[in-house]
Amino acid sequence: MSSAPAAVRSQSPALKALFKTPEGRYKLLHEKTLPPAAASHGKSVSQLTIAYLKEKPPANTSQAAPSATSSGVRSAAARLLGSGNGSRSLSNGVTRVVSANSRTGGPVGASVGSSAQLASPNYDGKGTYLIFNTADTLFISDLNSMEKDPIKSIQFGNSNPVCHAFDAEASDGHDLLIGLHSGDSSRCTCVAWVPEREGTFVVGHADGNIYVYEKSKDVTADSSFPVIKDQTQFSVAHTRSNKSNPVARWHVCHGSVNSISFSVNGTYMATVTRDGYLRVFDFSKEQLAFGGKSYYGALLCSAWSLDGKYILTGGEDDLVQVWSMEDKKIVAWGEGHNSWVSGVAFDSYWSTPNSEGTEENVVYRFGSVGQDGQLLLWDLVMDELIMPLRCPPGGSATLSSGSHSASWDSMCPMSALLPAPSMRDMPKISPLVAHSVHMDPLSGLIFTNESVITISRDGHIKIWERPQNHECSQSGCSHSVVAAAPIAKHRPVDGIHIH
Repeated sequence: MSSAPAAVRSQSPALKALFKTPEGRYKLLHEKTLPPAAASHGKSVSQLTIAYLKEKPPANTSQAAPSATSSGVRSAAARLLGSGNGSRSLSNGVTRVVSANSRTGGPVGASVGSSAQLASPNYDGKGTYLIFNTADTLFISDLNSMEKDPIKSIQFGNSNPVCHAFDAEASDGHDLLIGLHSGDSSRCTCVAWVPEREGTFVVGHADGNIYVYEKSKDVTADSSFPVIKDQTQFSVAHTRSNKSNPVARWHVCHGSVNSISFSVNGTYMATVTRDGYLRVFDFSKEQLAFGGKSYYGALLCSAWSLDGKYILTGGEDDLVQVWSMEDKKIVAWGEGHNSWVSGVAFDSYWSTPNSEGTEENVVYRFGSVGQDGQLLLWDLVMDELIMPLRCPPGGSATLSSGSHSASWDSMCPMSALLPAPSMRDMPKISPLVAHSVHMDPLSGLIFTNESVITISRDGHIKIWERPQNHECSQSGCSHSVVAAAPIAKHRPVDGIHIH
């Protein structure tokens, strides 16, 4: 895999196949494209999900819990990943799936069970797949294969897939959620599994509602909720029956829920919405913890740091914002994109090049992509943020650095939903790297231990290899992550395995 494939050599001359960072060069390793027939009608925004398959113990099908979907969807999903470990035998052509929607417009919840077990008795870290959607089709591609075309596709006959989420930790198989554009009451916009809650997932909709589902319960007509009296107010309602889905409805806002993300332990749920607000909820207590507004327009994406201390958001103001769970407010904003920010993510696999020294400043590496086709990498060092101060009467403006001060708190008073503070009053960060990676608008990015993966809204995927001096903290752990998202400068951090 050291030599560049033809797909890399033939890319547009306007785009470079590498970009430089202080730790070395990121090189375009290979690309994933759509079949010509699929690319010709791909007009919807593509979402990218990574699926780490690992060996599962044989499931006792006679005692399996009922799924929240039809058996036809379960069967089709079981064929989704098939058997084998990255082999071409997974390619079985196009599978047409008839979707199952709940009366509230819920997603297709597809459970990949025992029929999707790996053939290899030992997991070798190579069962890594990319799942992405374009138009009416869901595609699966082997991340570690140099093949450009997807190895599998599932076509939906009556609606387009718009979002998906993979749960590799499901006890009864590898679970894949597929959200569809259609719905009985409102279209589905985003889906997410709730960490540390076996089989629980949430579904966001264009009408500002989030529905909570439990995989072990059936979707029936018994789930009914009271009429929402005030579309602008947050409210939670539970179903009368304890045997049916959805089990609860969260009305978050008046407008679309654009993204849902959870802290690693599942304690907090972050939502970004059409009205431009980030809202962070205590999921168990069903309470709003805090929230804040963008500088302009809708917020489109969000991501948590692995330690749960910080949240990233991006949206129509072309900015990246950093929010603190401890301070319950925005603590920095970043400028660098020339259009809407469509994807943000912390790089939990990254560590500083140097491993010697005693400096304790904590560094967070994160990335963002936008509709300007750019990938931006950022380094966030909270102790080095420069806090601007207002110019005193008759004096000159000064700058201060270090931890948050009383003046910081006075400029950002505490309340449930904060307005956007003046940019002049907030620390500004600049990207470490800005690189045009696609000619078309980007819709997402994912960090792995060995690469950075970007996807354009038309389903074109690029895999960027990390610098050659990048080494996994544990030999051979292609999917290991550091124990906490922050990295101490000049201090190595051991990893833990996540599959």
